[in-house]
Amino acid sequence: MATATAAAGKASAQPMTKEEKKVIFASSLGTVFEWYDFYLYGSLAAIIGAQFFSGLDPTSAYIFALLAFAAGFLVRPFGAIVFGRLGDMIGRKYTFLVTILIMGASTFIVGLLPGYKAIGIAAPVILIALRLLQGLALGGEYGGAATYVAEHAPHGKRGAYTAWIQTTATLGLFLSLLVILGVREGMDPKAWAEWGWRIPFLISILLLAISVWIRLSLNESPAFQKMKAEGKTSKAPLAESFGQWKNLKIVILALLGLTAGQAVVWYTGQFYALFFMTTIAKVDVTTANLLIAASLLIGTPFFIVFGALSDRIGRKPIIMAGCLLAAVTYFYVFPMLLQYANPALVEAQQKTKVVVTADPKECSFQGSPIARDIDFRTTCDIAKRSLAQAYIPYENKAGSGPATISIGDKVFTAPVGVLNEGKHGFNAESGKAIGDFRKQVSDAAKAAGLTAPADKAKMNTGMVLAILVYLVILVTMVYGPIAAMLVELFPTRIRYTSMSLPYHIGNGWFGGLLPTTTFAMVAATGDIFYGLWYPVVVAAGTFIIGMLLVRETKDVDIYARD
Repeated sequence: MATATAAAGKASAQPMTKEEKKVIFASSLGTVFEWYDFYLYGSLAAIIGAQFFSGLDPTSAYIFALLAFAAGFLVRPFGAIVFGRLGDMIGRKYTFLVTILIMGASTFIVGLLPGYKAIGIAAPVILIALRLLQGLALGGEYGGAATYVAEHAPHGKRGAYTAWIQTTATLGLFLSLLVILGVREGMDPKAWAEWGWRIPFLISILLLAISVWIRLSLNESPAFQKMKAEGKTSKAPLAESFGQWKNLKIVILALLGLTAGQAVVWYTGQFYALFFMTTIAKVDVTTANLLIAASLLIGTPFFIVFGALSDRIGRKPIIMAGCLLAAVTYFYVFPMLLQYANPALVEAQQKTKVVVTADPKECSFQGSPIARDIDFRTTCDIAKRSLAQAYIPYENKAGSGPATISIGDKVFTAPVGVLNEGKHGFNAESGKAIGDFRKQVSDAAKAAGLTAPADKAKMNTGMVLAILVYLVILVTMVYGPIAAMLVELFPTRIRYTSMSLPYHIGNGWFGGLLPTTTFAMVAATGDIFYGLWYPVVVAAGTFIIGMLLVRETKDVDIYARD
């Protein structure tokens, strides 16, 4: 331990070499571009739904667009297995060169792909196939970049060096938001909706070319070269990583005690914050995106700060502190965000109580990600659906007979949905009754101020930005040191495979499904803050497991663990 500490102090005193700067820049830049590609789809889900799923009703089209987006997250662990195995067998450099080629080419093709009106059902089928390829590629990219940089970093600086990789997801999101805003604001809205949305996808080919050119000039990592020269490369990294309990145990602990909590904090601080601003706080999309972008710009340097700090005090204390702060403060922070972003809306919610009175036996789960409007036909479902789609908070009250919605002293009785036999949707009489009911509810909610958009003149922009920066700083605490810690948990011969799987299950499943899960929880309960229980419980669980069972790794000699 003393030797390792002395080595760390010596390394800290030495400046970064030209080769080390090149490795970090190339790995980080390529991953920025890759994340840019990945986020474009999420940001443009509504337009993509209209372009590729136009054979469905608008609500179902949007839902299927989101499901196609989620598909990219769901396959990330499989990409981690496929490319992690290759990375441990043939090398880090060529594997994560392949991942960026797949990612960039898939994104570029989305920009050229004809829509549903042109080629019919082939359009969404091809789109989903491209999304799956993107998810697979991203599953192999992160592990390769993190492992490659960590194995180039001197002992005592792995946290600082790999922290640059950690900035890439935020910078990729930031870049995608800027490109989308720039292109959209520079053209006619109709042209944007018809073909302009393709431009950000097509631009990715330039980013891909730069990334490939830089990565081709890199050398293989010294740790892998040493292991290969000694004939110690793994011939079966999957079997070693997941078939031997001593390694599988560490994989499970890395998932539950590190990456699950890191992922929900990350996605809450960036994705859910944007979702919350635009839907629940009713801030216009441009303002919300600019505020998120500003918070990312301010907060991103803290990735480096906490990465470097982890070289001194350890990775575990910083990651655990971030998880604990998130679990303790989210239920305070998001109500404050709503108050400062749209004070008139909060005042209206406090003044006017909304209550759904219905027979619980008639009520379905409102948060189903694959349900359509016609799947909700009881009076309870129609009543709750009308409020959930407008993000109007409500209380539930058990009753009998047809469901009613009370908005202040006004009461509205929900109709029953009757399907049109042999045709899509409700029959004419039922459809008219539902439409009239929704209009009455909407008009009453609007009159009570329950759907009031945020007024920029009344918004406390400084406090909104401060809260968003706080959320990003929590992200930097859990994410800044995570790459170094995952690298240090596993031996060189199976490092790429072993670290990639828990990272991508955590971020692809626990994190990637967070927006859908939180929306479902809000829709199901009528409580606009209820969805926060998901990240709070996961972050708290990670804190407990991490504190009790995960060991500190900052002084591990990764060259000795081959």
